[in-house]
Amino acid sequence: MKFSFYHMAIFTIATALLTAINFPKLALAQKINNDLSSATLNIEQRKEVREIIRKYIQENPEIIINSVQKMREKQKNQAKARGLKNLIIFKKNILNDPNSPTAGNPQGDITIVEFFDYSCGYCKSIFPNLEQLITDDKNVRIVFKELPILSPQSELAARAALAAWRQNKNKYIEIHKEFMSLKGTFTKQRILRILKNKGIDLVQLEKDMNLPKMDETIKANHELAQKLNITGTPAFIVGNNIVPGAIKLKALKQLIKNVRGETLRR
Repeated sequence: MKFSFYHMAIFTIATALLTAINFPKLALAQKINNDLSSATLNIEQRKEVREIIRKYIQENPEIIINSVQKMREKQKNQAKARGLKNLIIFKKNILNDPNSPTAGNPQGDITIVEFFDYSCGYCKSIFPNLEQLITDDKNVRIVFKELPILSPQSELAARAALAAWRQNKNKYIEIHKEFMSLKGTFTKQRILRILKNKGIDLVQLEKDMNLPKMDETIKANHELAQKLNITGTPAFIVGNNIVPGAIKLKALKQLIKNVRGETLRR
């Protein structure tokens, strides 16, 4: 490939920028360097061009900042698009996984899916909103996706809750509320005390907590979250919307209204 002096300058700028922002694997930067090595400019000319570019970047550092911002925005939009695409592909696993606890109306016309962690303060703060929602709206179903990401104690609580649900599905929402109300760190003793008070067979519980099925369920939730570009808790799915963070009750009700409206227009 033949390069003009102008092309050399452009390629060198690209190389400098890609290197500066640590472009993933630097595949493109490597390609450019390979092209430069076969260019017709001599060594001195290459040095001269690189010095010009180096000075330009030093005098205009905002070009690197702008490049980083544009790259991050592009990656964010791409990840969001993948998440929405996977929302359709994995809809059955999201809405009707038999290993995920539920609350509200089993035949509800709207299903809300929550990815949560029992050690997450935001998850704890928003739980009263979900309680209020299923009190106010008798046609809402909630699916709970245990996503323990913050600590080993989070996973301990998740396993206990899932094992309790396996033993007595009618007790799950009470246990979930107790766990969401718990202050401080989850310990085995505190967890077992709560479950004992709820009438759960603790011997059976500890057996169920260590079942391979528990590993599979939690792993599946992590993989699903990754596919949906969910990187923190809480996160909600309502219709074709993925909502990160602690959404307020008013906003959640409005979103439900919008989804119902979209359904009627179809």
